[in-house]
Amino acid sequence: MRVEARLFGGLERWVPGTRFGMGLMVDLPEGGKVADLLERLGIPPSQVFSVLLNGRHAALDTPLRPGDEVALFPPLGGG
Repeated sequence: MRVEARLFGGLERWVPGTRFGMGLMVDLPEGGKVADLLERLGIPPSQVFSVLLNGRHAALDTPLRPGDEVALFPPLGGG
């Protein structure tokens, strides 16, 4: 199945040729989860703080479906 990943806040550095917020089509096996997407992209789970699946918060063990859009964000600091 194919899903679209969008990387923000510096996570794009893990995927060569990817830019901030750029849509990246990723093929995963049927039944794949958000954690499988991270593995496929080479992004350590410890680097991801927030996941939005089709605009809604999701966990790393959330199953994905064909056509899903997954936005990944690192921990953010500030004050």
